[in-house]
Amino acid sequence: MPKPHIPLEQIRAEVEACRKCPLADGRTQTVFGVGNPAARVLIVGEAPGKNEDLQGEPFVGAAGKFLNELLAVAGLCREDVFIANVLKCRPPGNRDPRPEEIELCTPYLREQTRTIDPEFIVTLGNFSTKFILKTEVGITRLHGTLQKAGRFKVFPIFHPAAALYDGSKREALENDFATLGQLLRESDAAALSAAADETAPGAAAAASSAAPAVAPGAAAAGTLSVTATSAAGGAPSAVAGEPAEPAIDQPRLL
Repeated sequence: MPKPHIPLEQIRAEVEACRKCPLADGRTQTVFGVGNPAARVLIVGEAPGKNEDLQGEPFVGAAGKFLNELLAVAGLCREDVFIANVLKCRPPGNRDPRPEEIELCTPYLREQTRTIDPEFIVTLGNFSTKFILKTEVGITRLHGTLQKAGRFKVFPIFHPAAALYDGSKREALENDFATLGQLLRESDAAALSAAADETAPGAAAAASSAAPAVAPGAAAAGTLSVTATSAAGGAPSAVAGEPAEPAIDQPRLL
């Protein structure tokens, strides 16, 4: 049986008490994450910066203000989503996360993901994208494309901070968040259509009886078989590769 989900407040307490790596020695406070605990969209950034370390909340500086604008492009606001990071403590000087820090810290992200149970994971930048999808393909190639990791829909996007240093990325970010909004609307429409089909059993039965018979062993026309793969050329994704349990219940984000 899948293990029960851990309440977010319990995970938060574990993060606040964590001293597994030297980052704990230099932090002002941990940055657990913030937002809707039952969000459809989980946004995963890289690591806290100076402002985040001081305030204990992700994306509160200039990049955070821009993220709020981008969420509006998708028809969302911060209260609709949950925002977290790969690391919960600020690396000194805002340097890149180190492999050993990612290894020690990401079990918390894994538990957050299991508990929130999002439909979409939006990965911002290279580190979160490569970690979630277990790929070496960079964000420049992957941004704006819908990926699969188990039952999660993963949508990589440039980190908002990238546009603060490279204005050419602003249009790409706005376009990608517009696409995210479209994906959410399409998912809503598909869910409504499926619900309508379930409430009309007579119509479904009539359609079934009117359908031509298919010879044994023959595939029905128009049927697609989709296998979740990582962005690294067909290898099973990290989240999808859970043999014993459904990936949504036990996402393997490590």
